[in-house]
Amino acid sequence: MYFYLAIFVLFAHLSVGQNLAFALPGRLVGSRERRTRVTQTLSDMGLAGFHERDPATLSGGQRARVSLMRTLLAEPQALLLDEPFFKLDAALRKQFRAYVFAQITRQRMPALLVTHDPADVPPAGRVIEISDGAA
Repeated sequence: MYFYLAIFVLFAHLSVGQNLAFALPGRLVGSRERRTRVTQTLSDMGLAGFHERDPATLSGGQRARVSLMRTLLAEPQALLLDEPFFKLDAALRKQFRAYVFAQITRQRMPALLVTHDPADVPPAGRVIEISDGAA
């Protein structure tokens, strides 16, 4: 069983597209199929044309989106997300959050989300509130 912790770290020696391609499952063979999947993902994230970009040139929000999408492209069996949307402005946060939740649902992936923002809780999400160190 594979678990992924989504963190906002990208491989500095790889382009944005190469960072995403790194996570693609081995069943996707052929450079054309892999490039198409990465290009489509970048487009879906609002980052069309970023394939060759150096990760060092990305804003914090762009880096967060690429990192999280790299994790989702790996198709993990479970996902732990710690404040995954905090670097995004309100409009982008709402759009990207919906996209991420749709991917999690589509992949039928169990996910644990830690957040301080009640708006980050997905529809039908189970909430466990912790305050003062007690559940």
